[in-house]
Amino acid sequence: MSIRFTRPTSADLCALAEAGAGDALTYAPVGLSAMPVAPPGYRLDRWSRSLGNDALTFGRAAEAIRQWRVHEGAGLIVHADGPPAKNSVVAMAAPLPLGYIDVVCRVIDVIDQPGRFGFSYGTLPVHPEQGEESFTVCRHDDGTVVFEIVAVSRPRHILARAVPPVARRLQRAATNRYLDAMQRAVNS
Repeated sequence: MSIRFTRPTSADLCALAEAGAGDALTYAPVGLSAMPVAPPGYRLDRWSRSLGNDALTFGRAAEAIRQWRVHEGAGLIVHADGPPAKNSVVAMAAPLPLGYIDVVCRVIDVIDQPGRFGFSYGTLPVHPEQGEESFTVCRHDDGTVVFEIVAVSRPRHILARAVPPVARRLQRAATNRYLDAMQRAVNS
């Protein structure tokens, strides 16, 4: 885990992504975020927000995911070589009350179907947690567009394990920022 007190540069995050390209995921099995229940020791959280009920809303939501605007709108500094693609590595810096924490993830799955778009990524060694998170937008048969975030994780770094309530509070705050960022993206 890497904490910094100043905003990272694009070069800093690019170097983290390049270093993470050869790293293995910090958990097994791959596919946790698609499981109906979390394996022992992991916590499963699901959050969703209804965004509207038309094709334009779905298109805007899918584009927000594709262009990392949900993450950027949540306050993360993102370095990714384009839209989420299977096996690509993304490096991000998440704001803390004082400074930033670096996180590096590998995209493990991309969903691109009519009425459904999103991706899942898994944690690499530069991350305080172990597990997966998915970001998916769906247009249901009745036209309702829903954004869903699924996180299956457990604390990995000693600081995250030492103060789990703080880690959970930070994770929940980040999730609320993702949901709000998506709402702003479809309403703009």
